[in-house]
Amino acid sequence: MAEEKSIKIKIPKLDIWRILTIVFAVIILAQIFGLLNLTGLLGLPNTLSSQKVGEKVVDYINQNLVQPGTKASLISVTDKGSFYQVITSYQGQQIPVYASKDGSYLFLQAFDMTETKTTQPTQQTQEPQQEVPKTDRPEARVFIMSYCPYGLQFLKAYIPVMELLGNKADLYVNFVDYAMHGDKEIEENTRMYCIQKEQRDKFTSYLRCFVQSGNASSCIAEAKIDKSKLDACMQATDKQYNITGLAQDRSKWLGNFPPYPIDSELNEKYGVQGSPTFVLNGVTISVSRAPESIKQAICSAFKVQPSECSQKLSATTESP
Repeated sequence: MAEEKSIKIKIPKLDIWRILTIVFAVIILAQIFGLLNLTGLLGLPNTLSSQKVGEKVVDYINQNLVQPGTKASLISVTDKGSFYQVITSYQGQQIPVYASKDGSYLFLQAFDMTETKTTQPTQQTQEPQQEVPKTDRPEARVFIMSYCPYGLQFLKAYIPVMELLGNKADLYVNFVDYAMHGDKEIEENTRMYCIQKEQRDKFTSYLRCFVQSGNASSCIAEAKIDKSKLDACMQATDKQYNITGLAQDRSKWLGNFPPYPIDSELNEKYGVQGSPTFVLNGVTISVSRAPESIKQAICSAFKVQPSECSQKLSATTESP
């Protein structure tokens, strides 16, 4: 019987660290020459070009954040190291926003936490609102710019309250004493002022249409506004307050913006700084931009609340 022979195979000892070094060297070289997406392999976010992120930011803003019928545009994108600063232009104003380098996140404001504060830290406390006096017939005023997204957001919530309590309280729309959104805002401010002044019974119908569409012409027709009467009022108001003249004379501007003087005295009286500012019985207060919240604030200012105050309105905060 043949003798059984065993065969021995010698396996060389592997230097695992040398192999790993070679593998990573190959991966890095492949990344350099565009053969392999290393960030994808390691599960890290992809860094997009500044131009691509800038275009993505503007597309998102136009689809989700601006008033219907208006558009933002891209001015520039600056690499800030861990994020991009994107300068946009909207209705004549340059507005900086910030985005992650993979184009996934948009930030409307950035704070530099490396800055050294020159003031001593103090304990943050929320200042209580001044107490609103009660009256038989409360007076509420919201100061807006007619093309300010946040002013329009407040109007959306204010309109149902005007319709509910308009016969029991004096509820007004007033205007900030400067215009940030160009000639169209100056014209629309005056249009709203005149409809409220001379055709008040149609005012909320017009506002309901405008805050949704931004189309004044179609809203005038939908609300059945007397256009001849409206045009006459707008011309007379422009002449009375020299609105166009002030807008054309840059020496009269408030910084970068033309004045809008119709409610200047009320702006000064209540210390109005921006849109929206809500004043109730002479006191400037903060209130959620939801119909029910505004209704409750006004109802709390009655000495004796009318039955309308028991009616529930939407508690949902309106969108800009």
